[in-house]
Amino acid sequence: MNLNQSQRISLGISALRSWFTFILIFLLLGYVGLGWLLKSLLVLFGLILVTPILLFVGLRWWLGRNLIQGTCPSCGNPLTGLKNTQTTCPFCGQSVAVENANFQRPTEPGTIDVQAVDVTTVD
Repeated sequence: MNLNQSQRISLGISALRSWFTFILIFLLLGYVGLGWLLKSLLVLFGLILVTPILLFVGLRWWLGRNLIQGTCPSCGNPLTGLKNTQTTCPFCGQSVAVENANFQRPTEPGTIDVQAVDVTTVD
C-alpha cells in the first residue's frame, strides 16, 4: 500500500469529520434558535462599547469631587492633591495634608503653627 494514499485518506477523513461537526453544531443551533445567540452578542458588544465611556465619565466625576488645588503652606507654590490624604510638595519637600479643602502642614495635636513676620526697624 502506498503511504501517500493512506495520508490522503486520513486527511480526507479528518476534513470530513470537521465539516460534519460544523454541520451538526449548525443544525443544533438552528433547532434551538439563533435569536438568543444574536441577542447575547449584541449585549456583549454594547457592554464593550459602553463600559469605557461610563468608566471615563465616572472617573471625571469622582476627580471633580475629590481633587483639591491650592498652594503649599510652606513655599506658596501651586499644589494638587486628593481630599483627606497626605502628599509631599515637589518644590520644597514639605509633607502637607489636605484637610477641609485646604493644604495644611501635619502637626502633632496641641502644636501651634505660626507665621513669621519680618519686621524692619527704621533708624
